[in-house]
Amino acid sequence: MKRRDFITLIGSAAAGWPLAARAQQTAVPVIGDLSSTSPGQFPRLTAAFGEGLKQAGYIEGQNVAIEYRWSEGQYDRLPVLAADLVHHGVALIFAEGTTTALAAKAVTSTIPIVFITGGDPARLGLVASINRPAGNATGAELITTRLGLKRLGLLRDLVPSGAVIGMLINPDNVNATPERLDVEEAARASGRQIVVVTARSEHDLNAAFAKLNEHRAGGLIVGGDPFFDSVLRNQIITLAARHLLPTIYPQREYAADGGLISYGTSLADAYRLAGSYGGRILRGEKPADLPVQQASRFEFVINLNTAKTFGLNVPPLLLAIADEVIE
Repeated sequence: MKRRDFITLIGSAAAGWPLAARAQQTAVPVIGDLSSTSPGQFPRLTAAFGEGLKQAGYIEGQNVAIEYRWSEGQYDRLPVLAADLVHHGVALIFAEGTTTALAAKAVTSTIPIVFITGGDPARLGLVASINRPAGNATGAELITTRLGLKRLGLLRDLVPSGAVIGMLINPDNVNATPERLDVEEAARASGRQIVVVTARSEHDLNAAFAKLNEHRAGGLIVGGDPFFDSVLRNQIITLAARHLLPTIYPQREYAADGGLISYGTSLADAYRLAGSYGGRILRGEKPADLPVQQASRFEFVINLNTAKTFGLNVPPLLLAIADEVIE
């Protein structure tokens, strides 16, 4: 081969390398992960979503890529972040939470969306119906309402003398009102008084706990909210401990970080379901044909160290029915 021909051949191959790399990269589908929390807050949930993807034959970094967008508790940033994912041409959007799902749904009617929502997705307008979504979205529904009676009962068993129970909600969360109404209905049935306090930012928490003190609250129910769960979680736990206020939280992470008890739908279960649906959609199934699934596992966690700090004796029955006891 002549030297000139050899140089031409090498030059042509080199010019083709970036194109080949881009073609290979294009062949790998990209999932846009839209979250209202902060990076690294829930590694077990990220892992659970990955487990669901793996069930459908997809592994991040091998045959699927994930682009992450976090609003870090600022719900007003979600529409911009969702639009950014659409602009980048992702193959699928994974929407972590109700407000997040609504933001994604508002910016695309064509890109498939797999959501996790704490409210009825049909009532919220995310799908036409649970069994027949009929659009570009489907996913997993968490049971967040209808748990008020159970949470009140657990607090009653732990603190029998608490006649006044507080409830902390984020009024910017679309699920806050139905969850509050559920707890208030359960309180009326059990003869207890509910004092509702709100927080939109960390600056609101001190005033919220001061109001609970004024009403001599004997216990507190923390409403489910991504902003609480990620950004404010440690501050809420600290204030509950400072005020020696027995508190029940909506998910395991609170108890693991020092909260007293938690009871709620297993988020890991919901994330696995969502991951499985995501993989199936990437393989060619349509969201319209995939009924919304309901996460059916619940987790009850007790932190005995915190109970001792509060001077509480946890009844043996509660210890027996707990899914996890942290010592």
